[in-house]
Amino acid sequence: MTGEAIPGPDGRLRCPWGLSTEDYVAYHDEEWGRPVHGDDALFERLCLEAFQSGLSWITILRRREGFRRAFAGFEIASVAAFGEADRERLLADEGIIRNRAKVDATLANAKLLADWAPGELDELIWSHAPDPETRPAPRTLAEVPAVTDESTALSKALKKRGLRFIGPTTAYALMQACGLVDDHLTGCVARGED
Repeated sequence: MTGEAIPGPDGRLRCPWGLSTEDYVAYHDEEWGRPVHGDDALFERLCLEAFQSGLSWITILRRREGFRRAFAGFEIASVAAFGEADRERLLADEGIIRNRAKVDATLANAKLLADWAPGELDELIWSHAPDPETRPAPRTLAEVPAVTDESTALSKALKKRGLRFIGPTTAYALMQACGLVDDHLTGCVARGED
């Protein structure tokens, strides 16, 4: 595999990772790289990217509905109200990743974000989107970075505000997933769509 966009079963070119499983085809074509706005929606992506740290994204994607049920649809105000019984419930929930540090970070982050003004998380995250004119379309997977200056700055900004479990690599994955950057490869059917 050259790492370039390749034809899928329908003949349309896609990023190679987007063809590795049926779950990925739908996620690649319909979600990844499309702009996401709204504090709760971004909180969900932030949490899921943190849970993905050290794991394959497919693991998270296949458990996403379990995460949504367990974390009240990632509604910040609801998760912020979770208490110790909820924490214990989460740590016993086989429908999610039961990592104590990640669960605790999610709960702590929700409590912090509940005190932010409406739209503040959205504004902070999107203020770190690079100018698309300065980013040439990657031709191969090797040209897609894992960390950028912008993701490092976003990570620092979120950590400075008290959020946990959001390093530069996780921040870049968030930027890719939420459309702050378009890392679909040249020729990919999903490149430039929103």
